[in-house]
Amino acid sequence: MPVKVTHVKKRILLITPECPEIHEYRKRQFNNFTQITMPYLAGFVDETGYDITLVDEYNQAIPYGQQFDLVAITVNTPSAGHCYDIALRFRGMGAMVVMGGPHVTLLPEEALQHCDHIVEGEAEETWPQFLDDFANGKALRSYASANPPSLQGLPIARRDLIGRRWVTKGAVFATRGCPYNCSYCNLKQIYHPSFRTRPVHEVIADIATIKQDYFVFWDDNFFGNTDYVRTLMRELKTLRKKWAAQVTIDRCRDGELLRLAKEAGCLYLFVGLESFSADSLAAVNKESNSVEGYGSAISLMHRHGISVQAGIIFGFDTDHRDDFRHTLEACERLGIDGVTPSILTPLPGTPIYDDLKNAGRLLSADWMHYNGKTRVSFQPKNMTPAELYEGYMWFRKHFYSFRSITRRMLVSRTNLIHTLIVNAGYKLSL
Repeated sequence: MPVKVTHVKKRILLITPECPEIHEYRKRQFNNFTQITMPYLAGFVDETGYDITLVDEYNQAIPYGQQFDLVAITVNTPSAGHCYDIALRFRGMGAMVVMGGPHVTLLPEEALQHCDHIVEGEAEETWPQFLDDFANGKALRSYASANPPSLQGLPIARRDLIGRRWVTKGAVFATRGCPYNCSYCNLKQIYHPSFRTRPVHEVIADIATIKQDYFVFWDDNFFGNTDYVRTLMRELKTLRKKWAAQVTIDRCRDGELLRLAKEAGCLYLFVGLESFSADSLAAVNKESNSVEGYGSAISLMHRHGISVQAGIIFGFDTDHRDDFRHTLEACERLGIDGVTPSILTPLPGTPIYDDLKNAGRLLSADWMHYNGKTRVSFQPKNMTPAELYEGYMWFRKHFYSFRSITRRMLVSRTNLIHTLIVNAGYKLSL
């Protein structure tokens, strides 16, 4: 009598990690949207061969008590040490560990010391190949993307696997890359250089599967190709959803683009202002920004009913201690609705990292110091590391004070309920 062969699925755990220090910083920010990487990569996994578990450390504990055949971890620089600890623990339990993400792409030799396999760079082609090889017992140590993968025919992110998020699980991407070359940014090192787009109808079909009324575009520069995004937003209008995206301020001087965005449901746009100093912007090759044009662009966004969430970085070589106060005053004067402030962080592989390292100005080899929120990783030029951190914290506290919130809302008068929610989310993290 023939023996019945039962195929046993391999158990795979996909982890979006968050080291304890960053978790302490973010845990009360209830308006954080989910990271899209691991839900997206889960869409490539063939469930006939794998049983999938997805965990996001922002609001879930890693299930160390369970057994897995394969553990996949996406690694950014500040969480690298934490990820290596996770890998050590699971490898000690007999699981194989594969790592990918920005830090692995920038420092593959380092990552290989802490895991069994790595996937460098963009993973649309290499991740499925790795999964197939692993299932057949022939996985290589390293996989790398040789050419820019097509963004056509991609799977939809497995949002059904996202746990403990009721409003903030809607994330999607339409484009990849950025046409600019800011010296502190690592996009040019982790992605292929060409700016690419997904087919409009596929993006719309993806968004249509999002059950929530709100979602975010996880693109690095949503307005990077204006012809493409105009077409996309005209189609998006029919879905009647509310959304946000990250763009550059130079494209926000286009009134037609803003009108289309608002008609398509745009609530707010994240713009990387970075600094109110023209010298600072020039020093880091932020050529898309013009400080003189900030006011007119922000006013135009407000007139179209779009709120402004600005990225601000402190610690450039032209920054001084009085810039914290000047930045706060400028934000209040312009009615900037929200700010995501950061400390300048020289990420490995970027020009600014190489410059500071060659100058002997890096303060630590511990990647936890490179998180841009709770540590200063380099010697500033015109202040001490303690003064930079204290000034950054002073700005956060005063920008999200009730006094400043009221002042800014009286200028902006845009999406007031939404603005209150966003400001409350950041205030709670202080």
